[in-house]
Amino acid sequence: MADFVGAIDQGTTSTRFMIFDHSGSEVAKHQLEHEQVLPQAGWVEHNPVEIWERTSAVIQTALGKARLQPSDLAAIGITNQRETTVVWDRNTGRPYYNAIVWQDTRTDRIASKLERDGKGDTIRQRAGLPPAPYFSGGKIQWILENVDGVREAAERGDAIFGNTDTWLMWHLTGGTDGGLHLTDVTNASRTMLMDLETLAWDDELLSFFDIPRQMLPEIRSSSETYGHTRANGPAGGEVALTGILGDQQAATVGQVCFAPGEAKNTYGTGNFMLINTGTEIVRSKAGLLTTPAYKFGDADCVYALEGSIAVTGSAVQWLRDQLGIISGASQSESLARQVEDNGGVYFVPAFSGLFAPYWRSDARGAIVGLSRFNTNAHLARATLEAICYQSRDVTEAMEKDSGVKLEVLKVDGGVTANELCMQIQADVLGVPVSRPVVAETTALGAAYAAGLAVGFWKDTDELRRNWNEDKRWEPTWSEEQRSEGFGQWKKAVERTLDWVDVD
Repeated sequence: MADFVGAIDQGTTSTRFMIFDHSGSEVAKHQLEHEQVLPQAGWVEHNPVEIWERTSAVIQTALGKARLQPSDLAAIGITNQRETTVVWDRNTGRPYYNAIVWQDTRTDRIASKLERDGKGDTIRQRAGLPPAPYFSGGKIQWILENVDGVREAAERGDAIFGNTDTWLMWHLTGGTDGGLHLTDVTNASRTMLMDLETLAWDDELLSFFDIPRQMLPEIRSSSETYGHTRANGPAGGEVALTGILGDQQAATVGQVCFAPGEAKNTYGTGNFMLINTGTEIVRSKAGLLTTPAYKFGDADCVYALEGSIAVTGSAVQWLRDQLGIISGASQSESLARQVEDNGGVYFVPAFSGLFAPYWRSDARGAIVGLSRFNTNAHLARATLEAICYQSRDVTEAMEKDSGVKLEVLKVDGGVTANELCMQIQADVLGVPVSRPVVAETTALGAAYAAGLAVGFWKDTDELRRNWNEDKRWEPTWSEEQRSEGFGQWKKAVERTLDWVDVD
């Protein structure tokens, strides 16, 4: 058998291709950013053609760096930014509109109307999600209603939908020449259109958004043989495509959270905490999402509770790109270390409203507690604290819903390189924070799903043996410090609410 597995990690700000060996160690990777298109306040788009071109380039470059041939790869898995919506013409491959990104808030009126019309509870019960601009269903509806000719094309069967996993799978397997139009249960669950129990598209949910069923991809498991890359494609030969997982579910697999009660927190553009609930569907009463964690082949689906936070790492990017007070993300740590605390400043980065556990699309970002004493270092510190306080909001909701008290938090993603932020996280939560040796667990999870399907790894026990801790942070704050800080954070959150009028 080939010695390596590849993983496409198509994220919100960049796309990377990573190659792993049997121990789960990184062999090679290449990463390219893509443009963030911001047509107006609250709108966030990507160019799907640019994403496909970047994907092709990173696969070719990573293979070249490692001096590997396609035959050296046992399989390739795909993980992706979820909810980001692409609608394209199956005959030409041309997108009808830019991809509407998960952060985009233009569909807040669609979500509010669903709630007013009494459809919200049906969506929560059947799809495990609240009506929110975050999810794909409203984005598809917006394109159908606002882009000329798309509804007619959809009715004819020409206009098809996919999150970015589906867009890439279609291209990798031939595009207009027989490309496969499919997705997995984890991505399908992020649309507000899939029934959590049957793992199938639901006609009543489709009717809420007036979406033709023929637009939708076939739903498959997260780990099976879907097809093969084309010989003339970016991989340079035929390689089995055998894994698909939405990015946060992929990180859950990469962190080997295979037992009920095991949790992880991924720090990227946003933060996403998932706790495994086993084969049981746990309905959240505390503002979390109920979602498939993974489904390996014919085995039963394993579910999770998820807390989704819209803006964490992207708040650091905002300091860099919009305010210009740092030149790179790593500088946020050195700047924040210039002060001992936040100087009374709290920053709630509700740029796209607030996600879990609040689900308030009327909220907007606020910096509160400012005095003449404060400096850019206090703002940098408050930005790191915002990442950690938002994670505590989700942790508390998770403990209420699951009845499980968090004992240690497994963390991954780019922000975990910021050691001050991870120390603050341990202090805010009052539990140890543990980072694995392989921090890129999203790509690793996609590789694991792909490798399991072809026998590259035998079972999840073998994957567990690959996991090793790199660093652990222990809490240092007193309970009084922790309680006071969280209380002030809650006051700051209140100041962000009711800022935007939502019909």
